[in-house]
Amino acid sequence: MNVERPEGLLEVGRIGRPHGIRGDVFLNLVTDHTERAQVGSRLWGRGRWLTIQTSNSSSQRWRVHIEGVDDRSAAEALTGVVVFAEPIDDPDALWIHELIGANVIEVNGIDRGGCISVVSNPASDLLELQSGSLVPVTFVTSVEHTASGTLITIDPPEGLFELND
Repeated sequence: MNVERPEGLLEVGRIGRPHGIRGDVFLNLVTDHTERAQVGSRLWGRGRWLTIQTSNSSSQRWRVHIEGVDDRSAAEALTGVVVFAEPIDDPDALWIHELIGANVIEVNGIDRGGCISVVSNPASDLLELQSGSLVPVTFVTSVEHTASGTLITIDPPEGLFELND
């Protein structure tokens, strides 16, 4: 399902199936910022802000009650809705929306081209470059925003790019 991202908001999860008859739903986060599921958190979905009234963690997912969703029918209507939120100010975080489209260079100045996507991987997310090369995000040393665009500097181990030759 292709969902259009609202301007300035980041995708943070998806509403799952209802739980019970009083409007609770499961919230599956796609972020490690669990504060997105905390009481008072505001999520954008279905063209409106959804405010979390109660929240309980249950093995990697959250059971939440959203303000105004007070019965199972209302909860069922939200099943599968992708939810978005405003960016969190975290200077140490790497944000996918900032990485895609950025130019990638090595610390020694070698230009490796543009980042076309970020691939989810259990060990470390991977920058996918235009050349097809995959670079673990752990090798990113800096992300710089300039007037001409975003620049990602990496410090990869010797031989990483020869894997694709």
